[in-house]
Amino acid sequence: MASYEMQESNLPGKDGERVLFPRMKLWGQMDLDEITQKICRASTFSPGDVKGLIQALAEEIALGMAEGRSVKIDGIGVFTPALGLREGFERETGKAGDRRRNATSICVERIRFRADKELLQETARHCTLERSPWKFRKSSTRYTPEQRLRLAQEYLSAHPYLTVADYAGLTGLLNETARKELKRWSEDQASGIGSSGRGSHKVYVRKEVVSE
Repeated sequence: MASYEMQESNLPGKDGERVLFPRMKLWGQMDLDEITQKICRASTFSPGDVKGLIQALAEEIALGMAEGRSVKIDGIGVFTPALGLREGFERETGKAGDRRRNATSICVERIRFRADKELLQETARHCTLERSPWKFRKSSTRYTPEQRLRLAQEYLSAHPYLTVADYAGLTGLLNETARKELKRWSEDQASGIGSSGRGSHKVYVRKEVVSE
């Protein structure tokens, strides 16, 4: 059985007006080993067969997207590649005479996924909900954005790098909010904060501020 909590959110375009919406509480993550065990119990496939097939499917999805195609798996959904700039490259301005980006500065940055209607319906059919006795922790508002930036700068003056978890612990923000704010600081040339690495290995480092 899954549980949910009613969480507050601001109404878009309406200052001060808030509304409650249901949010599911996630208690863990199902991995390939657990999926394999469940499929094997309900079929005659061996664990090696199941893992091999899933890995082959993942590779073919990746190859299809690498060729510039979206990939649709009936009953699961559509995978679509999205591009971004490599670390250290600035966006094109589109102005005459400004430097243009070439293929070496562009990479596949993320994969967008749109769930198939059948997957949504099957999930809903199996889902029984109860209201959770535990409330979601809200991001702390004890620091202003400027104070949080100063905390990050002070941390980086004494440590080689800062992780999202470190920043969340320093500021009281939730991890996702901390991640978004650190990304924003790293894109601000005047923040003194840069980034290194990608994905789960991404960390934030001290960056010299260039005076104009």
